[in-house]
Amino acid sequence: MTAYARTKRQQLLQEVEGYLDLAMVLSDRYRLTIPARDRIATRALETLERLEEETRNSGVGLHLKGQAYRIMERYGDAADALQLSKDLEPENIHTLLALGWCYKRLDKIDAAIQSLEDALAICPDEAIIHYNLACYWSLAKNVPLALVYLSQSFDLDPEYRDMVSSEADFDPLREHPEFVALTSVIV
Repeated sequence: MTAYARTKRQQLLQEVEGYLDLAMVLSDRYRLTIPARDRIATRALETLERLEEETRNSGVGLHLKGQAYRIMERYGDAADALQLSKDLEPENIHTLLALGWCYKRLDKIDAAIQSLEDALAICPDEAIIHYNLACYWSLAKNVPLALVYLSQSFDLDPEYRDMVSSEADFDPLREHPEFVALTSVIV
């Protein structure tokens, strides 16, 4: 591949990432409408199509495709692309986190947990992995494991304590005495 082709590929990948970042930031900060959000994600997919097939079907290309579908709330399509990305790059924790996120929304909690357990084996000190595992184990109604992972997330990053009160995934645990004790501790 020529230097020009490599540069062009990198520019297109950055353009895709820019569209995805824009869609997420605007959705979070300004409550972007669904049609507007989907238009931005569609632009990301269209830009991906401008890349050569080898790049589109690489771990990075499939990850970006999965993220675009995830933004569009097409979780089945996102999970398919992310699973292919995982097959090519099994140690990419960003893909594993996104895959777990999609599986949760597809009500495949066991698959979501497995995806995050895979991520944890690669990167055991990432608080977000522990926190998400706590969420998923809570949804699976496994109180002991949910509490273990939640506690570990707090140990790794105390700011996760601030997120618990607004996290609906913990609703099955809210009245459990150990959950109340863990989440009411003042640091």
